[in-house]
Amino acid sequence: MRTIDESISGHGDATTREAARDGRAARAGVPTFPLPRASAPGLPHPRTVHTTVPAQASTGVAELLRGPVRAARVLLSVPAAVYLTVPTAQGNDVVGVLTSDAARLPLGCVLFRPANGRPLVAVPSGAPARVGGGKLVVGDLTVSAAAWWDPRPKLPTARPALLPEGVRQLRTALYGEGVPHSAFVLPGLPSGPSGPLAALRGAVRRADLDAALRTATRLVGLGPGLTPAGDDVLAGLTAGLVLLGHPSAERFAAGVTSLANGRTTELSRALLRHAAAGRVSGEFAAVLRGLVGDGSLAPAVDALLGSGSTSGRALALGMCTAIDLVDRTTRPR
Repeated sequence: MRTIDESISGHGDATTREAARDGRAARAGVPTFPLPRASAPGLPHPRTVHTTVPAQASTGVAELLRGPVRAARVLLSVPAAVYLTVPTAQGNDVVGVLTSDAARLPLGCVLFRPANGRPLVAVPSGAPARVGGGKLVVGDLTVSAAAWWDPRPKLPTARPALLPEGVRQLRTALYGEGVPHSAFVLPGLPSGPSGPLAALRGAVRRADLDAALRTATRLVGLGPGLTPAGDDVLAGLTAGLVLLGHPSAERFAAGVTSLANGRTTELSRALLRHAAAGRVSGEFAAVLRGLVGDGSLAPAVDALLGSGSTSGRALALGMCTAIDLVDRTTRPR
């Protein structure tokens, strides 16, 4: 007597044989259990498939991306950006995945699609991720560094001369036509003669960088959000001093980054560290290049002032403050 298997072996394809075997087994009173089909060789399980997309990565995060694979976690996820915090030997660092229409931050990997194309999916804060080996993995998304961009703008000299008309244009766009600088306010920052912005203006009038650094103790971490307005002012001021060649820029930058430790958000601390190295957003860099005659200034100023809810205006205020400090420190007396 042949077994059930023997009675169907060699007849028909695998699916036919399986169906026949199940039918005969059932008629013989033998219980049958459906078995999972084996996946085709070399194909991953559908739940492990990752979508790999190319990005243009900032050289400011090249060490993180090119280094060994590190465990990371999601700091924040919004339609236009996902920020990851990555533990390093020097403390936590931050890298972002940004859509093409997000502010081009110096710690970002910029995708080639805008936010309305939904290239990023919502990921809860604290979710695991990985960074390293040329890639960034979060959820089902894998981002690879297909190209690189330098967040430190190329300027003609270490102490570039700025176009006077360009500086006037920037100040008018920021403060308003005929509006005194003392009337300038930013949401979240105290105004008035005793506020930190007034103290910063006083330091500029005296060309006193030490006084400006003392004012930084009042500005760091001041204001709501992941990048408080006070930090954005300091980032613009620090990067401006570094890129415009103030003789004490390095000391000021070191003081600001030291103050930021434990006093503001992880994202703000990371951006202040980049500012200390002269690494800035693409919008900030375009304005600086316009001020030295490299590119159109008006659209660059509009793009900077329009970035974020208050960040663009705060960064521009920091830039104007740096311009004044450099001018008062280096001009002949």
